[in-house]
Amino acid sequence: MAIIKTAILQTHVYKEKSLSITQAEELLADPELKNIDLAVLPEMFCCPYENKYFPEYAEPEGGDTWEKCSWLAADHGIYLIAGSVPERDEAGHIYNTSYVFDRKGHQIGKHRKMHLFDIDVKGGQYFKESDTLTPGDQVTVFDTEFGRIGLCICYDFRFPELARLMTDKGAEIIIVPAAFNMTTGPLHWELMFRQRAVDNQVYTIGVAPARDMNAGYHSWGHSIAADPWGKVLMQMDEKPGVKIVELDLDEVKKVREQLPFLKHRREDIYKLSQIK
Repeated sequence: MAIIKTAILQTHVYKEKSLSITQAEELLADPELKNIDLAVLPEMFCCPYENKYFPEYAEPEGGDTWEKCSWLAADHGIYLIAGSVPERDEAGHIYNTSYVFDRKGHQIGKHRKMHLFDIDVKGGQYFKESDTLTPGDQVTVFDTEFGRIGLCICYDFRFPELARLMTDKGAEIIIVPAAFNMTTGPLHWELMFRQRAVDNQVYTIGVAPARDMNAGYHSWGHSIAADPWGKVLMQMDEKPGVKIVELDLDEVKKVREQLPFLKHRREDIYKLSQIK
């Protein structure tokens, strides 16, 4: 039985980067998290979610935040998906990037958000990530002792093609650090995670920052986990907190055997492929 004990950390985002990282350290030191296999932090877990802050908080791969997250994974002997952080490359481009570390603190995955959040909802939210961020271009999956996991960031998950490509690459879990807002969150958050789980017969996990009404961007929160049948295993409220969910990968196999629609696709008529 392949069960992954997973800690979902819905954290507060402080303006002082070090406080956000210290918060993660303190949460992972809780005795209740002693036997977890995997921990997941939210999108932009140590940077306020506003364009003006992304260049200021950006670090290169291997920078201070990267080092601390690597150390946390090794110190606790866990897999760590370090939410996402602003990453600056050698050319000065800034990405919304999620790093993945194994139990020894080695980086085993990296995803740069490929769909930038450029929206203008009438009477609701306006945001344009492309003012400061550069899009990534890779479909991201990584291997663990349990199986293969897919990773994307927030707005990426709105595109069903990406979830299917991760599934086609062997993902049995799709993890999404994400910060939906107060307009799209109530309407689409739970619906989307349940539907992607059903569409691809995978576990889906969305990990959001806690809501802070004093911040410039108001996160919906409501971190969530859904099973391959589309059942919600856990959903938080808007406050900071930690929840542990157990993901049984045998359930993925059972669902795919009982309802084998992934095998029933008419690839003689249609096909989804990755161009690059």
